[in-house]
Parts: sequence; structure tokens; C-alpha cells
Amino acid sequence: MRIYTTAPLEDPRDAGRSFRQLEEIGYDGAFSFEAKHDPFLPLVLAAQSTRRLQLGTAIAIAFARNPMNLANLAYGVQSISEGRFLLGLGSQVRPHIQNRFGMPWSKPAARMREMVLAIKAIFARWEGQAELDFRGEFYRHTLMIPAFDPGPNPFGPPPIYTGGFGPLMTQVAGEVADGFFGHPFNSRLSIERNVMPAIERGLAKSGRQRKDIDLIFATLTVTADREEDFERVKLAARKQLAFYGSTPAYRPTLDCHGWGELHLELNRMSKQNRWDEMTDLIDDEILETLAVVGPRREIAARLRERLDGLADGVSLTHNRAPDPDHWADVVAALRADRSRPGAA
Repeated sequence: MRIYTTAPLEDPRDAGRSFRQLEEIGYDGAFSFEAKHDPFLPLVLAAQSTRRLQLGTAIAIAFARNPMNLANLAYGVQSISEGRFLLGLGSQVRPHIQNRFGMPWSKPAARMREMVLAIKAIFARWEGQAELDFRGEFYRHTLMIPAFDPGPNPFGPPPIYTGGFGPLMTQVAGEVADGFFGHPFNSRLSIERNVMPAIERGLAKSGRQRKDIDLIFATLTVTADREEDFERVKLAARKQLAFYGSTPAYRPTLDCHGWGELHLELNRMSKQNRWDEMTDLIDDEILETLAVVGPRREIAARLRERLDGLADGVSLTHNRAPDPDHWADVVAALRADRSRPGAA
């Protein structure tokens, strides 16, 4: 199981140092994300300051852009990183797409499917494999002249990953994507009951097999050495889970454990801005079911228990946890664990 994380970037100028530190710790890969800054620009600095670290967007907001724009960005970062880039795309939600980005919103799963296929059609044209003649419901790409054709990428086109939570968007990944980013608001049971069947439906629809898609699950990881730090990171995790649990789209995870009524209460309280009180509803059982919680010396084994047989990679999610060096022992234990006979 490969080990990833998201770089903690407040200032994109820190990208070189931050990603280099993650490479030195031993991560297999590290991601940028789209929040206060564009997710592609930091990866250019990261590519120049690292040598082996896989780099990716987890995620870039697909519907804020178009397939040609994304294809150009992806090709550029793939070249600069010498083949270490993966293009991770997500949909965001209607209010942000329409009101923040001023872009159209409709049929998000169908649009994401077409987005991935359109980018792959553009890649195929640049690789000299086919003429550009993509005609879909949402995107049309039929023009490519030599002045705008970069030609084959010396490192090949980058893989395309999609993120999602609901069954339709998850199925899209199984059908057309090279990889899938699983949401952190999951338990092992919800992955088994909700995520994997949707991935399998998508694979079956396109005639592919499980080996044809790479599954990386973001996993909320709660660990510390000192008791005061442990309580602090547990509180941060409870707040994050309360926020997720208040969102209607994420209720299926709670339903797997018979906690559907909790969603209704969290949702009601969120509309009243009772965020601190919401946190109190995330008890130890819920916390330890949805997050991976434990002393640092035990956390690698608990992560494997959560994801063994399901994931090809884990992205350690640890909001407000100790600084990145704190995770060196955890990463080393995970890397050592996967070298055992029969490990993934």
C-alpha cells in the first residue's frame, strides 16, 4: 500500500521546501489541493525540488475548467516533473461552480465522465494515436493545428484520477478513470458496502477489471505522543467529522452503522450555527469508526487493518496534527509493513 499525503500549503512559495520535506520523510507521493490557491502552480516548484516523489492534484476542480485547458496543464506538469504527475479531478458542488467560478452545472457524473474521455481524446491526438474528433453532450473538441499541438509527451500522458463520494460519481471512476480518490468520510464497512460495489459496476460497464484502476483512500488519521496533543487532534477530527456528518450527501456512511438520525441532528444544528455543540455529538465510537485513532507506535497497523485488501494507497489526512516530521515513524512503519511477504 503506497503512502501519500497532502502538502500543508498556506503560501505557494513554500511548495519547494514543503514537498521536499515530504519526500525526505519517505512518502511515495504528495498532493496539492484547490482551496486558496491554484493547485497546479505549486507542483511546478515541487517538481524542481524533488526527485522521486509522485505529484498530483487532489483535487483540481474539473468543472471550473475545460478539457483542453486541463490537458495542457497536465501535459506541462508531466514534462516538468519528468513523468511523476497524476491529474486528480473533482466536481465541487453546484453553488461554487455556478456562483464562484461562473461555470455551468448539470448532470455532474455524466459531465465528469465526458470530461475524462475528452482529455484522453486530446492526449491521444497529441500522442499521434488518433485525430481529434470528440463530440459529446457537454464538450466538443474537433480542432487541433500544428501551432497548438505539443506532440508526444516524452514521459507519456499522465494518468487521470477522479474523486467522489456518491454511487454515480464513484461508478464513473470505475468506468473511465485510471484511479480514484476515496473520501475521508468513510469507514471500512462503508467502503465495502458503498464504494467498492460502485467501482465494480463502473469496471463491468467498461469491460475492465479491478487491476485496471488504482484506489487511494484519504483517511483521517489521529495520533500523537503527548496526551495534550492527542486530545487536540481528536477534537479537530471530531469537528471535521461533525461538519461532514451534517452534509446530506455524506449520510450513507452513517447509515451503514445505523447512525442516520445523527445526520438529521447535525444538519439541524448546522443551520443554527451550533458548531461547537455538533462536535460533542461525535463520541469515541463514531470517531474511532470513521477515523483511524491510536498511539503513534500502533497507527500503522491500524491503518492497514482499515484498508488492507481494499486500497492500493492511503493518503494520510491529519488536519492540525503535529508538524510533518512527526509522521516519519508512521511512514517508515507503513513502508516496512508492506515489505512483508504477501503485503500489497
